Amino acid sequence: MGVMVNGTVEAGWESVREEFEAFVAAEPNPPEAQLAVRHHGRPVVDLWGGEDTDGDTLSPVYSITKGAAHLVVGLLVQDGLLEPSRPVVEYWPEFTGHGKERLTVRQLVAHGSGLLNTPEGFSYEEIADDALIAARLARAEPYWEPGTAYGYHAFVIGALVGELVRRVTGRSLQEVYEERVRAPYGLDLYMGLPAALEGRWKPVLEMLPTPAQRELLAAGGPMPELMRVAFNAHREPPMDLIAYGNHPAVKGRGPASAGGTGTARGVAGLYAAATVGLGGLPALLEPGTAAEFARPHTPGTDRVTSEEDHFGLGFERQHAVGPEAFGHCGAAGGLGFADPVTGIAYGYTRRRFGFPGGTAPENGRLAAAVLKVARGL
Repeated sequence: MGVMVNGTVEAGWESVREEFEAFVAAEPNPPEAQLAVRHHGRPVVDLWGGEDTDGDTLSPVYSITKGAAHLVVGLLVQDGLLEPSRPVVEYWPEFTGHGKERLTVRQLVAHGSGLLNTPEGFSYEEIADDALIAARLARAEPYWEPGTAYGYHAFVIGALVGELVRRVTGRSLQEVYEERVRAPYGLDLYMGLPAALEGRWKPVLEMLPTPAQRELLAAGGPMPELMRVAFNAHREPPMDLIAYGNHPAVKGRGPASAGGTGTARGVAGLYAAATVGLGGLPALLEPGTAAEFARPHTPGTDRVTSEEDHFGLGFERQHAVGPEAFGHCGAAGGLGFADPVTGIAYGYTRRRFGFPGGTAPENGRLAAAVLKVARGL
């Protein structure tokens, strides 16, 4: 007997359910996945599939958290508290040495600092502490001359932009997110899981690749050096992504790079709140701010991931969706994005790591099904 798909879709969105059901049925192992979609703020898709996951299950969302972090940065830019063209050092005087004093806020947010990590790396307890990461990186030597290239700052970008947030507001990024975004919009997406919600939390699960997938993984060879550094795998022993996601310190503190906890509903709600508003409240971002954060900021090749034209202003560009879309994926396979053109806010989470890691391939089919309906309307 196959894994059941549960949940609801609005009339006209049945094709999205069919695509989700086909994906779940084809998976060799239960994906423990959730899919939520809002159209102009209205919930139209709310589905889940797995043996131990329902629509309310909270789980680690990894780098989907970066979307929430960059939304906070967008709000502060919109408020005039952060000016993207100004040097970081004007806000953060300790951020000097090795050319860092020439780095602008725009370059920092777009993964251009070169401060991927420290040579010794971080323990699980340390990598859950954004303030500690920021203090160490402020005096660290970058892996390239700041501002001359870019590469995915996988586990530290939230700490770096978080220090800017702290310098201009006196509050942590997590506190600003809670006060201005999560609480007022009622989002099931947390940077630091409240103890009262522990009963809804379930851990992320290891990937169980098929024999053919194991061969592909082996054929990929060792991880490139800058990727090892960026993913904190250059330390001994290398950091394990599943152990990271399930670590109590990560769950409790919610580091802004990859430590959030949530549901697909919470992810879709974040992007709806950002672009069209939610629950009677207005959109958080003005159209001009959303466009600025979505437009290309990183031409060329990402030195860590080898992706092309990877980032807008912090957010990952959504090449398969459209030039105005922006969002971020998560290591276990999840994805969240907003498409202002169609009014879509998309949230997908999975507890079992997808193959080969990063944005799970089913997102292509699921997002295409969602966009086909939205464009037809």
